[in-house]
Amino acid sequence: MRIGRSIADDVAAISRIDAVPTLLQVVARTTGLRFAAVARVTDSSWTACAVYDLIDFGLKPGGELDLESTICNEIRQHQKAVVCSHVKVDPYFATHHTPKLYGFESYISIPILRLDGSFFGTLCALDPLPAKLDDPNILKTLELFAQLISAQLDIEEQLEEKNAALLEAQENTLLRERFIAVLGHDLRNSLQAIGFGTELLKERLAEARALKIVRSIELSSGRMTELIQNVLDFARGRLGGGVPITLENDKRLADELRHVISEVQSAHVNRVIDVKMNIQFPMICDRHRIAQLLGNLLSNAVTHGAIDRPVSVIARGDAENFELSVTNIGAVIAADKVAQLFQPFSRSNGDTPRPGLGLGLYISAEIAKAHGGTLELSSSSEAGTCFTFRMPTNRAAPALLVEPVQELGLRSR
Repeated sequence: MRIGRSIADDVAAISRIDAVPTLLQVVARTTGLRFAAVARVTDSSWTACAVYDLIDFGLKPGGELDLESTICNEIRQHQKAVVCSHVKVDPYFATHHTPKLYGFESYISIPILRLDGSFFGTLCALDPLPAKLDDPNILKTLELFAQLISAQLDIEEQLEEKNAALLEAQENTLLRERFIAVLGHDLRNSLQAIGFGTELLKERLAEARALKIVRSIELSSGRMTELIQNVLDFARGRLGGGVPITLENDKRLADELRHVISEVQSAHVNRVIDVKMNIQFPMICDRHRIAQLLGNLLSNAVTHGAIDRPVSVIARGDAENFELSVTNIGAVIAADKVAQLFQPFSRSNGDTPRPGLGLGLYISAEIAKAHGGTLELSSSSEAGTCFTFRMPTNRAAPALLVEPVQELGLRSR
């Protein structure tokens, strides 16, 4: 028996081999014997794994016989086939205790050897009446069936091992992601305390050098908070909950997007960002999450785009649809790399180390999905690299219309 496997495991493994019932019927038809079985035989037990019974022998899968009462025990020891066409005239079996005990006159049994050479059991058949079993083709056929069962057992065992390994890997992944979520939550609370502390320090300090140090702490804290938020969003997405959003009939989406653009511009004062915004109606959305999406896309665009070419941000929204696109001119992203970019911990073109965890585009795609929308990418040397977020805005009745926001053409440096 394989280490860690029980007799019940082996019986179950045979039951999962769909071909075994058919094989036993073929054994019966080929030999003329009306009882056929696959037996698991160890040094202490004989157990039926599969049975084809036309004589009411009384055995079912899982049924046991006294090992010493069977011929299979002898086969286990010498591991050779046994064939007897007529017990009463056979010089050996005429006085053997097993045929007398079970009342059969014809018998054939083939050892089932695993591919590693270990003994599993037997493929056997018997009948109360004599049968003609001296045709060598019968023995050869049953030996091939025994080899087939052995091969299938190995396949079943390998499949079980792979499934167990997969389940363990999935459980380990789930545990890691839960750990990340808990750790991220606790770290975020600590960083919030640091943030409150820096605010108080700024109010009390007047020296320029001290204020500069506090500002540096504030920026680092903000960056760490962003990383932790990305990790939390990633963990939520991988744990099956998706990125959480709060949908509101929001009139302030345009202001929120402008604020994000202003923050990115202040961090990249030498870059040109062209903005066109025309949001005509309140949007059913989570404006903070859409702002997070824009922040990820715009930060990537100014980081990876050509420094002497502007980055374009276009936002349009009406009663039916909302569309937000960010375009930069720079290295073209190959078509076979597009899907990879939206995977966790992925990186854009080039091998140059960059800050961040590579979660931005993954989380942006999850935000789009949570809004019932899509995030798509197109990239060419002529048109540049463009990320476009689209979502429907008519999933719920909009509130009272507000005056359309006039289209803006902002060019900042």
